[in-house]
Amino acid sequence: MTKVGEHITLDIIGTNKEYSPSFYEKLVYKIAKKSKVTVLGISKHKFEPQGFTMVALLAESHISFHTFPEKGIISFDFFTCGKVSPSIALDIIKKEINHKRIVKKEFNRDSLGLYDDIYSSPGQKKYYVVKKYLENFTSKVGQHIEIIDIEEFGKSLFIDNELQVAEKDEHLYSSTFVNSGMKLSKKKDNAAIIGGGDGGVARECISQNFNFIDWYELDPEVVEVCDKHLSKVGQRATKKNSVKCIWGDAFESIKKIEDNKYDKIFVDLNDDQYCIDLAAKNIKSIKRILKSNGTITAQVGSQDKKPKQVRNWLKLLNKNFGNAELDRVYIPSFDCSWNFASSINN
Repeated sequence: MTKVGEHITLDIIGTNKEYSPSFYEKLVYKIAKKSKVTVLGISKHKFEPQGFTMVALLAESHISFHTFPEKGIISFDFFTCGKVSPSIALDIIKKEINHKRIVKKEFNRDSLGLYDDIYSSPGQKKYYVVKKYLENFTSKVGQHIEIIDIEEFGKSLFIDNELQVAEKDEHLYSSTFVNSGMKLSKKKDNAAIIGGGDGGVARECISQNFNFIDWYELDPEVVEVCDKHLSKVGQRATKKNSVKCIWGDAFESIKKIEDNKYDKIFVDLNDDQYCIDLAAKNIKSIKRILKSNGTITAQVGSQDKKPKQVRNWLKLLNKNFGNAELDRVYIPSFDCSWNFASSINN
């Protein structure tokens, strides 16, 4: 990490007084003195009928005030590469400006990035700390694929801005997934994997000594980029003699498969309602190619964050296969527990 400075913003809420331009100029010099920074010049403008903006150019960066009297808000920011933290301005502003509350945000200005975790729980906002981007492109089938080296969890696959797998804890996901199916039935002649482009589920099936594994994957570019950057996850599963890759729409491909072929079917699709509906639309085809007493296992998302989605998966499996059993594992990079549902084709 290369750090160049610190930055704070203060949104001063509930102000009921419109201060003069000279007040803000004096306040800038008071903050600068306390922070041990040098003011090079000040530019300011008063708006009609109300409002004021001021920017102070510092040898160490800048200070600014922007007022919104009609909203009772004054916005302040202070960026410095100096030795004193800009947070020192907070105590001064608290004493000088009448207010109800102050919203403070702090930022390190450095070479680390922040990646929005779109799976954050309601009422929370979280980010992954980015050390380096390794890949960032849109595949031919239209998926936005990123391989990002993130702090704490290492090289990670994001598809359409959502984390799919992180090399540090991927084994928790894939091993629980496959063991969920194995727990209901030990038969392991043939397996089908629908999705799972990172290769973790295929790796686990290989380690369980399945005789043959048909891997149905929509996007070969996902597999290729994971082989390149996340080779510890898939362990070159596509090169194993027991694995056959079938590229394209899995549900179109399985229409050509003979009845009663697979002991296990692992459905590793995106965790959204669209994929539940897609599975429901093709459930007869899935059931047809699954042997009697064969097991279907699907990753069904998080009960912690999307309980309705998990219930919808369970409803689908129970309706078509019988009693579904749910397994659960906490995955640190997801910041929640994840669920896998399995049913036997009675």
